[in-house]
Amino acid sequence: MERGSNKVSPRIDEQLDQELGGNEKGRAEEWKMAEPSGEDQPSVSPVAGSDPSNDLSRFGRYIGLSALPGDREALRQSAETLGAPDDVLADIDSLPPGVAYENVSQIWSALGRG
Repeated sequence: MERGSNKVSPRIDEQLDQELGGNEKGRAEEWKMAEPSGEDQPSVSPVAGSDPSNDLSRFGRYIGLSALPGDREALRQSAETLGAPDDVLADIDSLPPGVAYENVSQIWSALGRG
């Protein structure tokens, strides 16, 4: 005899699980989103005269610590997982294959920017 407190069919259970999974994922991603400035706070704006393609901290945001030390393939996988923009992925793809990097500064130097 099968016991259960389920009042719906297995098909509906599966459908509800899928719907919940989508909601949970959406909530998990919310913490990554920046909150807007408050009424009494100035709005955030980029630094004047900064070149985004030449920003080490921006680049480093997309290199996960778990990928270091790592080679081009490990860095690319980490950057994709962290949602890196195309210019960052292109920079990683331009690195020589088979070279392991210990930190973001080494990668930045290998790109000719350090």
